[in-house]
Amino acid sequence: MVTIQVLGPTPPCARCQRALREALQAAERFPGQVTVEKVDALSPEAEAYGMVVTPGIVLNGELIASGKVLPADLLIRRIQAILGG
Repeated sequence: MVTIQVLGPTPPCARCQRALREALQAAERFPGQVTVEKVDALSPEAEAYGMVVTPGIVLNGELIASGKVLPADLLIRRIQAILGG
């Protein structure tokens, strides 16, 4: 199972909303294998990553982007590498 967390403010800004849409689009390619969570940037969970700029993208516990939106195709490649295919 792969988890994508999108870290951003509540309510989300436009870039954070876009980051969440891209993550959800990537997850659709892997039914039942990928979950997507929205995490408030001010939560203790998000603060643990030391992120300064939103949105943040966390893939299986690793902060892979901060301050930019990752396109779905890039996330798909990262997910495929984790799932071994």
